[in-house]
Amino acid sequence: MGLMVIEQNGQRVLTTQQLAEAYGTDEKRISENFTRNQKRYVEGKHFILLQGDQLRQFKSEYANCGIAPNINKLYLWTEKGAWLHAKSLNTDEAWEAYERLVDEYYNVKENAVNLQMLSPQLQTLISLELRQKQLEKELEEAKKQVTAVQHRLDNIDRIDTIGNLRQRLNKMIQRYARQNGIPFNHAWKDFVQAFNTAYKTNLELRRQNYMNKTGKDVSRPQFLEDMGLLEDAIRVADKMLNKGVTTQ
Repeated sequence: MGLMVIEQNGQRVLTTQQLAEAYGTDEKRISENFTRNQKRYVEGKHFILLQGDQLRQFKSEYANCGIAPNINKLYLWTEKGAWLHAKSLNTDEAWEAYERLVDEYYNVKENAVNLQMLSPQLQTLISLELRQKQLEKELEEAKKQVTAVQHRLDNIDRIDTIGNLRQRLNKMIQRYARQNGIPFNHAWKDFVQAFNTAYKTNLELRRQNYMNKTGKDVSRPQFLEDMGLLEDAIRVADKMLNKGVTTQ
């Protein structure tokens, strides 16, 4: 086939350009097939969509696969996705090309080396190499966890934790506002929405009912303290500050 081998998420895939060349057509025809039958295609099963950091990493890893440098999203087609395209094209040439793709590109299991057929020395070398790759993967995961923890500690360091919890919550919301370039009152709105989602409640309605009942005009931090909810609020604010960063 002469196709450049591309692997993503542990499986072989083809770019739209590669698939078009294999089927003897052009990228526009492949894209039109996808658009017309989009409801039949399932992401992760028939295609993998790369954007943002994933796309930048892909361009770096497969710099010679013919991807235009200015694209902002890239579709990669799995074996099942290639089959759907062959079905849409429904030509003898497409079906023949699909069979060749399966035999010579996608189906690599039959060509996998059986370690038991190799000499003990080669088996040992391959096993050591596989173990080294596993260790490198585990080290990379450990580095990500350390980075995530450090990120959370940096956020805590930037917030004066001396003082009461109301002050701490206010400073966390202030930092969230600066972090996202939004006004302080908008940051509070984001917090209320996040708190409502996390605890299946309506914080503003409860606060209003509380003020009507007590005749006091209380701030959100004061209301949360009166209700014994400040620690829960701190947890929500912490998640907002560290959105997208996990320590799992």
